Amino acid sequence: MWRNSKKSMLVLMTAFMLFLTACGSGNNGAAVSSASDGGSSEEPLRKVVLRLKWVHQAQFAGFYAAVEQGYYKEAGLEVEIRPGGSDFPSVQMVASGGEDFGVTGADQILLAREKGVPVTALSTIYRETPFVLFALKESGITSMEDLVGERIGVKLGGNEELTYRAMAQNSGIDSSEVDEMPVKFDLSPLLSGQVKAWPGYVINEVLAVEKQGKEVNVIKPQDYGINFYADTLFTKQDLIEKDPELVKSFVQASMKGWAYALENPEEAAGYGLKYSDSLNIEHETNMMNASIPLLQPENLPLGNMDTEAWSTLQDNLLELEFLKSEQDLGQVFTNEFLE
Repeated sequence: MWRNSKKSMLVLMTAFMLFLTACGSGNNGAAVSSASDGGSSEEPLRKVVLRLKWVHQAQFAGFYAAVEQGYYKEAGLEVEIRPGGSDFPSVQMVASGGEDFGVTGADQILLAREKGVPVTALSTIYRETPFVLFALKESGITSMEDLVGERIGVKLGGNEELTYRAMAQNSGIDSSEVDEMPVKFDLSPLLSGQVKAWPGYVINEVLAVEKQGKEVNVIKPQDYGINFYADTLFTKQDLIEKDPELVKSFVQASMKGWAYALENPEEAAGYGLKYSDSLNIEHETNMMNASIPLLQPENLPLGNMDTEAWSTLQDNLLELEFLKSEQDLGQVFTNEFLE
């Protein structure tokens, strides 16, 4: 009887162990299934910081679109977009090592290189410069030659001054023939007639003046053989060397965002309002639409840079003594991450 009882106990224990094993296998299967459905085994997004050239506005709509459309996330990135400006110059912020990517004028890449700051351009957003000189139509000023003997506004330092001086040089005007008044961002001197011409962006200041019911005459750098690359995406050379896959992922997701913005300008312009509550959707939409031809969307891939354009920019910087020594263009820019 004891032997029969003992045997029955062994059978029951064996059955119980088999039941536990089956339950455990079921749980493991559920965990695997959960992971394959995007559970906790997913790779965490890599945090990246992009420092803009200026304050949040439609000028940077493609980067916002890359966030909103999930292109950065698809690339495994969580991107924080920070505004730039005089208090947060993008080259210095990225060069210090605290931020990963930045947007600046192409001339600033060359100037930084001369100072020993190893930054490299990855793509140029505005391949046709949005910078222009403009005057109220009532002034009668339509060309650089018309500026002789007139007081005009000049933004000292940076791409704006470089472009203006190159335009003046190519038109044969001597700076002594023009009364130059340093200006910043307040358009009052132009609107009041204190100055006759103003340096600004055709995608911004020109639109702001026209919004006030004023007609303007625009003097384009291209009419004087000048077209310097404007907003340029860059990073430090050591990031390119240490993590080229990160650089490639960020550049391609960014340009995908810009492609979306070009196809959906009003929607992309609206994304900027999530970053700043001071923006006006009508102005932002106008800015985005005015930007489209300047990105040269017919010239694919978007952001692709040309050695001749960089060489011309460098020659002008040297001739106007903004730059003192020639830089190796092979280190200044690269198109390798665009395709």
